[in-house]
Amino acid sequence: MLQNLKTKLKLSILSFVALVGIIILGALGIIQLKEVNNGLERVYNDRVVPLEQLKIIADEYAVNIVDTTHQTRNGNFEFEKCISNINSAQEKIKNNWNKYLSTSLTKEEETLVKDVNHLMDIGNSEVNKIKQACEDKNLDLISKITIEELYPNIDPIGEKISALITLQLDVAKSETQIAENIYSTSITVIIMTILGSFLIILFLSYTIITDITGKLNSFKKELLNFFSFLNKETSDVTLLEIKSKDEFGEMADVINENIIKTQKLIQEDNFLIDEAKIVMTRVNNGWYSQFIEKKTSNSSLEEFKNNVNKMIENTRTRFEHVNEVLNSYSHNDFRPKFKMEKDDEKGGVFETLVNGLNTLQETLTHMLKENKTNGLTLDESSDILLANVDKLNISSNEAAASLEETAAALEQITSNIRNNTQNIAKMASYSNSVTKSASDGEKLANQTTQSMDEINNQVNLINEAITVIDQIAFQTNILSLNAAVEAATAGEAGKGFAVVAQEVRNLASRSAEAAKEIKVIVENATKKANDGKEIASNMISGYKELNQNISQTINLIQDIEMSSKEQLSGIEQINDAVNQLDQQTQQNAAVASQTHDVAIITDEIAKLIVNDANAKEFEGKNEVKAKDIKINKKDNSNPIKSNSKQKDTQTKKDTKVVSNKTNNDEWESF
Repeated sequence: MLQNLKTKLKLSILSFVALVGIIILGALGIIQLKEVNNGLERVYNDRVVPLEQLKIIADEYAVNIVDTTHQTRNGNFEFEKCISNINSAQEKIKNNWNKYLSTSLTKEEETLVKDVNHLMDIGNSEVNKIKQACEDKNLDLISKITIEELYPNIDPIGEKISALITLQLDVAKSETQIAENIYSTSITVIIMTILGSFLIILFLSYTIITDITGKLNSFKKELLNFFSFLNKETSDVTLLEIKSKDEFGEMADVINENIIKTQKLIQEDNFLIDEAKIVMTRVNNGWYSQFIEKKTSNSSLEEFKNNVNKMIENTRTRFEHVNEVLNSYSHNDFRPKFKMEKDDEKGGVFETLVNGLNTLQETLTHMLKENKTNGLTLDESSDILLANVDKLNISSNEAAASLEETAAALEQITSNIRNNTQNIAKMASYSNSVTKSASDGEKLANQTTQSMDEINNQVNLINEAITVIDQIAFQTNILSLNAAVEAATAGEAGKGFAVVAQEVRNLASRSAEAAKEIKVIVENATKKANDGKEIASNMISGYKELNQNISQTINLIQDIEMSSKEQLSGIEQINDAVNQLDQQTQQNAAVASQTHDVAIITDEIAKLIVNDANAKEFEGKNEVKAKDIKINKKDNSNPIKSNSKQKDTQTKKDTKVVSNKTNNDEWESF
């Protein structure tokens, strides 16, 4: 029956049953709690409160009446206080008894109440007698009533009230038992209701959940099967088998209808894709004459197929045009260019291809122009080279003679710089000795300062000792003064003691004066020590300044030493370079002869390059001319006469060696 119900209705039934169970539990709980609350109110109002009232009544009889009577009989209370206490007790007894009678009474209580009323009337009569005796100030009558009549009439009232209290406790216990029974019954009913509701909800939940999960599992299974079909994991798909009339059944019908449509569409797509794979494989292999022929109901895929076919056709057309242009290049005709069609995408790969091929055409044309230009230029340059090689031979011989004289002058300069470097090293050694002496002087000055500090510390200790002596002298003086006072008080017997006290006072005064003199001497010593410390500090400052000046002098000497070493190294490198130049000058003569042969071969190669460029067709071929070689054609054939005096003068005038630590790379480069 539940199978054909809507899922919404099933869940509503489950929620309704749970809600009804909660309402029933709540109603039962409220009813039972109300019963328990009523029982507690009865226990409190009819049993606990009366207990307090009965206790007050018993206390008033026992304390305020009986005790007041005894205190009055013993003379501890005045008669007026006795009357006041009795009136107060009677008022409290009356009020609390009336309150007690207003509560709910059992039959047994009513019987006891009658007895208590009778006893209270008798007791009140005796109390009134005592009160009247107090008003009459009859102490004997009070004693007689207290001894003979009060106790026999008051004690029965206390016993009956105790019986009422016991009865209240019994009734309260009975009410408590009733409340416990109600609680037990309530627990049982609530547990049964919970169990019943739980079983009903469990049954409905199991039935509904089983139905829903079964259909969901069926959905899951068939949808996974359908997705496997979509993902090409299986070649077949099954329909959902849910025949119910709820939402799941409606969803199953809709999904089955779409599964059938999708299956048909995927099969058509697969046929088209299989053919497309074959076509694209051939396209990848360079074949652009086959197209995709299969059709499909998928409009997007059909449009994609048409676009692919169009792309293949357009690409084939473009490749054919590229082939025609490259064909002309292979026949040494570099004039054709590629052009973009009006529908071609700007910034696309084809535009990059067109630009690249046109750039290739321009590069080849430019290269051919350059080849022809370089050939013509090389032809002219080779003629000039032949003429200059002869001049090179003459210049090499003259350079060799000049280099020989330069090497001799550099050797003398090198010897002078080496001597300077050795002298500077000795100066650096002497400076280090001076630095050590200054450092030793600074250490001794520091030790002097430390000694002065230690003297100051000892002087401070002496000052402290003098202060202690001064204090002892002062205390001794006080003690002698006290002794003199005591001696004066003693009269004749203390005269000898007074003489001793006077001597002690004199001794204390001399000690104080000696301490002051020592203190003055110590202060002078402290001042002298401070002066010595200041002088030592000035010496330390002077030594430090001397050390700094010496350090700066050493740094300058080291800089000069380093510069001299660098100059020596540079001059030695110049010597090596001049020697190498001398060797190279000797080699230049041989190279000049070989260069003449190379110039002849170069002239022949230049003519071959020009002939090869003229054999090709390219734009601007006939306008190509040789480059303008700006060669200084001044006649340098006159030999340079060697003149030793003139060279010495020129060397002294132009040669300037500058030493600097930062120029190491320049020397090495030279």
